[in-house]
Amino acid sequence: MFFRFFKLKPFLEGYLPEKDGHLVFYHVYGNPKGFPILSFHGGPGSRSKTKHAQTFDLKKFKVILFDQRGCGESLPTGETKNNTTQDLLNDSKRLLDFLKIKKVIVSGGSWGSTMALLFAQAYPEIVKKLSVSLIFLARQSDLDWWKDSAIFYPDMMEKIKKEVKKNIPLKDFYGKLVQSSKKSDQKKAVSLYGAYENMLGSLNPQFSKEVPTDKQVQSFKVFSHYECHNFFLKENEILKNIQKIQHIPTLILHNRLDFVCPLNQAYDLHKALPKSKLIIVPESGHGGSLMKKVSKTEIKKFL
Repeated sequence: MFFRFFKLKPFLEGYLPEKDGHLVFYHVYGNPKGFPILSFHGGPGSRSKTKHAQTFDLKKFKVILFDQRGCGESLPTGETKNNTTQDLLNDSKRLLDFLKIKKVIVSGGSWGSTMALLFAQAYPEIVKKLSVSLIFLARQSDLDWWKDSAIFYPDMMEKIKKEVKKNIPLKDFYGKLVQSSKKSDQKKAVSLYGAYENMLGSLNPQFSKEVPTDKQVQSFKVFSHYECHNFFLKENEILKNIQKIQHIPTLILHNRLDFVCPLNQAYDLHKALPKSKLIIVPESGHGGSLMKKVSKTEIKKFL
């Protein structure tokens, strides 16, 4: 309780040396001599937050956070050039090398779980454990869920489709709209298609009447860039390469009624990882207070 009254401050922060026109911002919390944890934020297009570090025992661990290309404090904000999943993986390894870290625990939720799994598959020799939640495997069936979810939100989807004049995929229409030179088009894309994910799983979904901020527009630009390129992954890439990380102890946490990333993704991952433990939280939505509470408890036991 005492901790809540004080803003958590990093003991180290800065930018990685520029690469491909990008400056990647990082910040490190906890015990400077503690075992390192590398945490990937969600999105794509979101940012790292101090609450991601607070999930862990900061007296015991050193938690490394960073903003992916085009996100948060990384520069330039909203930039999609030279911004792919492989670029993000390269940046995360550069960050560990920059900090002289040889072995690490890897964590992430939602898109962060995707990145954590991909990182472990790229560098299995340096990953001690995996702690992932709200799993997103980015398979075609997972991407199609946006269309299928309309059976639960037909009124919401109707408003989104009403803007589309031609028979083209929603992601392509709104992806082009958010890249428009017109601010009104950009904000319309965020207000409709960009807002839909936040409503999935909500018991009272509704489009906000507030005008999106410039930061929200930049965030959605990055998200749309990744979605329009199928997240720069081959079909079922993670599970097809699962043998690379089957030896790594893995904790998986997921909400049962997560309508953004349905539970089958976490279940399929768990079945493919013999050294994994799956905790299903009886909560709706993508995240939530109960998920936070369970995460802290289970991660403490796991680590």
